[in-house]
Amino acid sequence: MGKIFCLMGKSASGKDTVYKNLLSDKDLSLKKIIPYTTRPMREKEENGVQYYFTDNAGLEKLQNEGKVIECRSYDTIYGVWNYFTVADSQIDLDNNDYLVIGTPEAFRKLKNYFGNEMILPIYIELDDGIRLTRALEREKKQTTPKYEEMCRRFLADAADFSEDKLKEAGVDFRFSNDDLKECVESIKSFIRNRL
Repeated sequence: MGKIFCLMGKSASGKDTVYKNLLSDKDLSLKKIIPYTTRPMREKEENGVQYYFTDNAGLEKLQNEGKVIECRSYDTIYGVWNYFTVADSQIDLDNNDYLVIGTPEAFRKLKNYFGNEMILPIYIELDDGIRLTRALEREKKQTTPKYEEMCRRFLADAADFSEDKLKEAGVDFRFSNDDLKECVESIKSFIRNRL
């Protein structure tokens, strides 16, 4: 039976880079679970690669069909954006192990759906000052920087990834991303020991 590894971290903690490194490791053979979202596509994103992009009607249809495993809504300065995981053909735990990016709330709901033994947390930590600098540099590169939304996300992460929420969700495996290579190798070792 396969496992799902749920990669978590505050914005600009490096989780996307770690995610790509883990997926590219042929020895781990992890498949990705692509989440769905109602937010607009960003520059250089592709439908079905980072997310499946849909609208509120698409979300409602999937909910009515009983396919939404977990859904998180964020009240952004551009309106409400939803991020969600769908029970679709991309998940086959009889034959594969998976990697998904989520939050403590998403992890808790995935655990409730798939069972405690099927899903494991991987939490990436990084100093807030470094994260803020990275987020600002990334936003500057956008054709139309959205600084207000960047700040909202940064502040929201303090609540979404609070120690109480991490504890409540059962997130107990933490990895420091002070050194990317070391962080990735530590996570790979953690995954190998659980496959």
